[in-house]
Amino acid sequence: MLFLGLGTGLGSAMIVDDVVEPMELAHLPYKNGKTFEDYLGLRGLERMGKKKWCKYVTRIVEELRAALNADYVVLGGGNAGKVKKLPPNTRLGKNENAFLGGIRLWSFDKKKTRIDAD
Repeated sequence: MLFLGLGTGLGSAMIVDDVVEPMELAHLPYKNGKTFEDYLGLRGLERMGKKKWCKYVTRIVEELRAALNADYVVLGGGNAGKVKKLPPNTRLGKNENAFLGGIRLWSFDKKKTRIDAD
């Protein structure tokens, strides 16, 4: 699973075999001298407007999912709800799950506990 947090910036993490791996995809160069964060973060939303920003969300989500070979993508963060038509193999995450996941991440025994995507 690839997680992308659409908020002020762009958060990202991969979960592979129940292991969470934080990533810094936001700072990778994307297009026209700008980064993924410049397109999917708040700056991109303000610069392009919601309609064009949503098109880039769809495009970039599909590109990252394919490049990272993710089975599916979960969109979270404060601006994720602005995306009305989700790209294929993508779903919206819930803030409650983010809090629960954070608590579990810092408190579980990695040898005994699995992280479930649901």
